Amino acid sequence: MLPPGFIVHREASFPSTPFARILKAPVSLFFFCACLWTAPPAGAHFQLNANIRIVHVEHLADGANLYMRLPTPYVLAPLLGEQRANAGRRAAPYTYNRMEDGQLMHYIDHAALQKDSPGLGQLVAVGHRLVADGATVSAEVEKVQLHPAHSQPPFATLAEAKAALVAPSTLSPKREIFVGDTVTDVMLRYRTDGALSSYALSSTLNPGLAGQEQTANLVLDHFPGGTKIFRATGLLHEPIQVSRSALAAAWTFIVEGGVHILNGMDHVLFVICLVIGATTIGGLLWKVTGFTLGHSITLAVGFFELAPQAAWFVPAVEAGISLSIIYAAMAALARREMRSSFFVTTAIGLLHGLGFSFVLREILQINAPNLWQSLLAFNFGVELGQIAIVLLIWPLLHLIQKHKPTLSQPLRWLIAAPCIAFAGVWTGQRAVLFFNAV
Repeated sequence: MLPPGFIVHREASFPSTPFARILKAPVSLFFFCACLWTAPPAGAHFQLNANIRIVHVEHLADGANLYMRLPTPYVLAPLLGEQRANAGRRAAPYTYNRMEDGQLMHYIDHAALQKDSPGLGQLVAVGHRLVADGATVSAEVEKVQLHPAHSQPPFATLAEAKAALVAPSTLSPKREIFVGDTVTDVMLRYRTDGALSSYALSSTLNPGLAGQEQTANLVLDHFPGGTKIFRATGLLHEPIQVSRSALAAAWTFIVEGGVHILNGMDHVLFVICLVIGATTIGGLLWKVTGFTLGHSITLAVGFFELAPQAAWFVPAVEAGISLSIIYAAMAALARREMRSSFFVTTAIGLLHGLGFSFVLREILQINAPNLWQSLLAFNFGVELGQIAIVLLIWPLLHLIQKHKPTLSQPLRWLIAAPCIAFAGVWTGQRAVLFFNAV
């Protein structure tokens, strides 16, 4: 069913050719996408259930204390890989294995952890590298603690990080727990001849698990006089440079905001549909402005948990986002600029902003230092990502419309049909999650 006010111009009808008929009926593409999307991931039994690494750096006169929380599989999965010469049955340190329904499952070995927890901290220390003034600084393990991922104590501030390392672990020796369901907290001591002003932090850990490339890394540098937050995504094989520059700290969030929208296919497809549906650059900018206004508002609203917190809300929002792609694609094919475009894209922007906030809320905490600076920088990065999409596609479409007008509408079909197919798959998946939550 077409949305209200949706009118197809006769002169914009698609040419009647075999190729056109295939594009005009994207059912086969829909099922192809569905098969790809629902394919089960491999190697999920040493899973990465948490994918956030938080580092607090406390500066001292002779170096720094580093408080880190990271997913336990980051530390132990690489060691498990070294044991696979023995048919994959030998356990990594601090773990034991058991076959269940033909799958090798990995559990925390409470006895081994209690006997030598500093050894686990040493594995973390060896897997990370702090470089100051061109020299690698050695780390001493001070404290180690494991927590269940679902009930981990807060770690957003330096005070919370210190408390988490002295608080008793809620891991029960009488209850089995998957390695992937735990996080490891470590305090490392770095000694230098004087105070650190700038340094680079990197990691050599590579668990080889699904989702590790999307790991969010936060480095909170607590220098006397103020805290700076630096942000990076991935394994930290490329060092993150930490300095006293507020601009350098904000830039990491700008970059991550741009990367997020470019990696988020649903947001990318929506912006693409806005571009291919625009008849003038003025109309396009008007739509993008409304979209920007909408998602800027709800980015903050969702982050500060002013939106509903019920389990059904996130899948409902995500389903609405995928439906917005279908609407934008159909409007693009209609090629009709409506006066209400600004208000429509603003309303849709409200949905997308909530989607952005869900991601950001998993990384930042409400009581994190320099919160507004980080929020604004992230949002600015999202805007830069949108502008990049517009600048990449609009000039090309404009040239085709000007020099090869007969190709303009087929090209829009070529772009819009896959967008509708992918969004249809996502809508179905998210609707299932919504009804399960309800």
